[in-house]
Amino acid sequence: MSNVMGIINLSESTELIKELTLNRSIGAIPFAGRYRVIDFALSNMVNSDINNVSIFTQGKTRSLMDHLGSGQPWDLNRKRDGLFIFHPDVSSYDIVQKKGDIEMFKEQLDYMKKSKQEYILMSRSYMVCNIDYRSVVDFHEKTDADITIVYKSMNNSVRRFVNCDTLTMNHEDEVMSIGKNLGKEKYYNVSMEMYLMKKDLLIQIIEDAIHTGDGDYLKQCIFNRMRSLKVMGYRYYGYLSCINSLSNYYTASREMLDVNVYRSLFSGERLIYTKIKDEAPAKYTNTSAVVNSIIGSGSIIEGTVENSIIARGVNIAKGAIVRNSIVMQNANINETSNLNYMIIDKNVTISKKKMLFGDINHPYVVKKNAIL
Repeated sequence: MSNVMGIINLSESTELIKELTLNRSIGAIPFAGRYRVIDFALSNMVNSDINNVSIFTQGKTRSLMDHLGSGQPWDLNRKRDGLFIFHPDVSSYDIVQKKGDIEMFKEQLDYMKKSKQEYILMSRSYMVCNIDYRSVVDFHEKTDADITIVYKSMNNSVRRFVNCDTLTMNHEDEVMSIGKNLGKEKYYNVSMEMYLMKKDLLIQIIEDAIHTGDGDYLKQCIFNRMRSLKVMGYRYYGYLSCINSLSNYYTASREMLDVNVYRSLFSGERLIYTKIKDEAPAKYTNTSAVVNSIIGSGSIIEGTVENSIIARGVNIAKGAIVRNSIVMQNANINETSNLNYMIIDKNVTISKKKMLFGDINHPYVVKKNAIL
């Protein structure tokens, strides 16, 4: 789709997942043993032939920048278009520190205006799914919409989408209002925070918001103008998780152990791409016992692993037991230690005979580089 440019907006609240975002953005959080959360947003765009992709960052970005590099794993290291990364500008002329992403978009209006694409597709990093945006563009053009919002119909037996935006629509898929999911309604339509519109309309919304000062965030500015625009909802039917809280991250990670879920997300024509690391295959000794787990390359497993996700380069020593846990890259789990319902961040060392237990609803996090 040469007429569509992609924007991934990292202006995301980290309050409910701050244990994992002390040194990184949500998009840079490791997921499913070898990926980062942002890999899904990037892969969805390039799989839909969107070759002009920009990422608007906020907060700590070193880990994200290291992961993205030149964009080569996503075929975005191009002479024309490709991957663009924008950071918030700090101006000495403006003594008022503005919050929200409108100011950040204002600083890059020239980039948007000079692009050759007619449409802009905006996405967050924390919606984990595998979607073909070409169908969204077809729907947008057929319905003659000003803005199309991607959504998924849910029921509240799945409580991971509490506090996410919800859409109220009529029988013609037109969005009538946007609210918040408080977890009280039996059925609801969760917004995936993916917006498709013409580039000129987005620029107009940003410039009007700056002129009138009626909103600090782009999403808020879009909501304020809904009555004057034709806003349609495109229904998505595939797998979806929202990685905006620690509980959601743990639940989504554990779902990757379900073969059907894993295949629906990672198999098929639309692959999920990530930074390539050339490592040896995982090594299992004769003392190891692994059940229903994902084991990353370069790991050495001598102990017991059950219902867990083990990332690349992890060492689990003889006699160690890891159950119902997520262990990130280059961690060392020493002899006879016992972990259950844990999230072990990168480069952590767990000493001998340590017993660490969380709860299925409240997993315990060991912070990056810690030695226990």
